[in-house]
Amino acid sequence: MLLTLAQWLGQDIRAFNVFGYITLRSVLAVLTALVISFFVGPAMIRKLTQYKIGQAVRDDGPQTHLVKAGTPTMGGALILTAVAVTTLLWADLANPYVWVALLTLLGFGAIGWVDDWRKVVHRNPKGLPARWKYFWQSLIAAAVSSWLAWSAQLPAQTELIVPFFKDVVIPLGAAGFVLLSYFVIVGSSNAVNLTDGADGLAIMPTVMVAGALAIFAYAAGHAVFAKYLGVPHIPGAGELAVFCSALIGAGLAFLWFNAYPAEVFMGDVGALALGAALGVVAVIVRQEIVLFIMGGVFVMETISVMLQVGSYKLRGKRIFLMAPLHHHYELKGWKENQVVVRFWIISMMLVLIGLSTLKLR
Repeated sequence: MLLTLAQWLGQDIRAFNVFGYITLRSVLAVLTALVISFFVGPAMIRKLTQYKIGQAVRDDGPQTHLVKAGTPTMGGALILTAVAVTTLLWADLANPYVWVALLTLLGFGAIGWVDDWRKVVHRNPKGLPARWKYFWQSLIAAAVSSWLAWSAQLPAQTELIVPFFKDVVIPLGAAGFVLLSYFVIVGSSNAVNLTDGADGLAIMPTVMVAGALAIFAYAAGHAVFAKYLGVPHIPGAGELAVFCSALIGAGLAFLWFNAYPAEVFMGDVGALALGAALGVVAVIVRQEIVLFIMGGVFVMETISVMLQVGSYKLRGKRIFLMAPLHHHYELKGWKENQVVVRFWIISMMLVLIGLSTLKLR
């Protein structure tokens, strides 16, 4: 909206043309999302508390988590609100990738909202049944993946890029691209959701990965930078830097309220949406493998659950004291904030490794 206004004013006042730069709008997106979140956040937390939308805590988990019972949840709605408003204000709304990313975020957020609402308001511990949750996730991911395959105009838009190798690309074809994209979006969504089990644990890695994807998006959308860095040039992908910047600002502001001891939890409405958003941006800029590297904490948490469930069903024995992985370390004696900060450090290292693929080819 503001970009359109600036372009109109720029016809007479050249100074407004500066808003055409993605870099400036990305910075403004971070600041706008921060301001919106800081302004709306306290009121939203009060409303959640007033309506007794509080978190239920597993009694078989770490005993230190029992004090969290009743802490307001569904705070992810704050993130979605800030990202949506900021993106509408600063992004180029004529760009289809912006709408794909934003609608994916809101679509998965709606699934998480229904799940959270059933759990905390209707007091249904199962929330949205797993089969229905997976069905709606699959429907949105399949629709998004199919549209991206249908709209692709260049071979690079459907090829799998192998990092660290300059000329290694794997042609996927339309069917292969849809299948891979589907698993990336759904897998990323559920991986972030599994990680969201300690104060600040999921949101900071999400912010870091979003920041790195903003760089990849900007490079992919810029013909000169894409050629120099050896990444596929995806016309229009640069606008996703604004979307990712909105995620950064909203995520950092949410961390203000979610840092230990948390005043609010994001719930599925936030975790499912953020994971899907990271996945769809990675798919568009053709960095699925790099997302797997940078989101290594999410991957570890997911694998720990898979191994735990598989081992228990096959052998009747558990591998970890408790899954996901962060609970295992808590039960081993690590304090919650130690687990969180150490996982942040690991995420930072993995994001830097991911960014290094821009030049290490």
